[in-house]
Amino acid sequence: MAKIKICGLTTAADAEVAAELAVDAIGLVFYPPSPRNVELEAAVDIVQRLPPFTSIVGLFVDAEPEFVTAVLAELCLDVLQFHGSESEAYCQSFGRRYMKAIRMKADIDPLAAIAQYPSASAILLDAYQAGVVGGTGTQFDWRRVPQDSAKPIVLAGGLNANNVADAISQTQVYGVDVSGGVEQSKGVKSAQKMRDFVTAVRAGAG
Repeated sequence: MAKIKICGLTTAADAEVAAELAVDAIGLVFYPPSPRNVELEAAVDIVQRLPPFTSIVGLFVDAEPEFVTAVLAELCLDVLQFHGSESEAYCQSFGRRYMKAIRMKADIDPLAAIAQYPSASAILLDAYQAGVVGGTGTQFDWRRVPQDSAKPIVLAGGLNANNVADAISQTQVYGVDVSGGVEQSKGVKSAQKMRDFVTAVRAGAG
């Protein structure tokens, strides 16, 4: 069964719903321009509401190293997710497992891009939209997901309860990452949409 990550949580209440659904990971966005950005104090509260076996992923976009280090000093993040133009040297400099996001521009070679991050624990493939860093709500051509990647692939971009089972069936990815597809408004999750999404992933695996 594909692993499930719900990203862009901004409230403890949403985190509690995600925990009740036993998702594999939740994502906290530390990128002020994003409507899903979470302040450090709120992030600490969210993490305190989670059970011990839920992985916590911290998302950063071309952040100053000092900022990442400051967040790590306050939060026990299991995985770092880098969503900008970060180099491999930067990504591994924090001594944590990390996932590198690759935005699927029309001219990008996914395997060549993945090869630039041999130290990554996984690669996240996301839709590309000029001027928007993640959370686009759009999907890319899933036929472009490589089947012979050296790294586990997490699929993102335009996923929701109606298409996620088909996405997994087509791509056979390690995991799926959803944000906008389970929201009632930007940064505010819908408990019902989260339930429907998780149900669709698990039903598709059966």
